[in-house]
Amino acid sequence: MARNRLRIYYGPEEAETISIATETLPAARHSVTVPLEEVLPLLVDAVRTNRTWLNDFSDEEITLSSDLYEVLMAYQHFRRPSA
Repeated sequence: MARNRLRIYYGPEEAETISIATETLPAARHSVTVPLEEVLPLLVDAVRTNRTWLNDFSDEEITLSSDLYEVLMAYQHFRRPSA
């Protein structure tokens, strides 16, 4: 009888196999580079709907371009406080 292998689906890209014995994931899956326009609407929706899974990632570090960081810092400084 052939031994079945479990597979993890990562989306439309090629799915990677996982070895049950070693339980290791490919190193390439530790980070992903995506356009901000792809992830921002999802994050906005998750914040608006108060999804609890956001707390799991609250200590995650993200990498921003220096231009975007400067714009965000200026926005933070000059935004009007909400009522």
